[in-house]
Amino acid sequence: MVWRDESFSWQGGESNLAAQKRGIQALSSLLQQYKNKSIVIGTHGNLMVLIMNYFSKEYDFHFWKNLMMLDIYKLTFADHQLMNVQHLWESHQD
Repeated sequence: MVWRDESFSWQGGESNLAAQKRGIQALSSLLQQYKNKSIVIGTHGNLMVLIMNYFSKEYDFHFWKNLMMLDIYKLTFADHQLMNVQHLWESHQD
């Protein structure tokens, strides 16, 4: 439901749209603060995909649904623009 209607939220919860806005604000602040430096950010999969989705709609419900616990992605930015996404590692749950 939350991926079909980005403004929907369960009672007492946060919509994907609100979470995405919060994530982008935090990311923008970090990119500004650590401009031209490498940083590591840890987050849960839903927020990560919402942030990635802000930059490219290819990171959608299907992408989110296929995440593994634990996945590691490297995102490269230039002037707050996403330039590259690289899948570095995933755990294999058997």
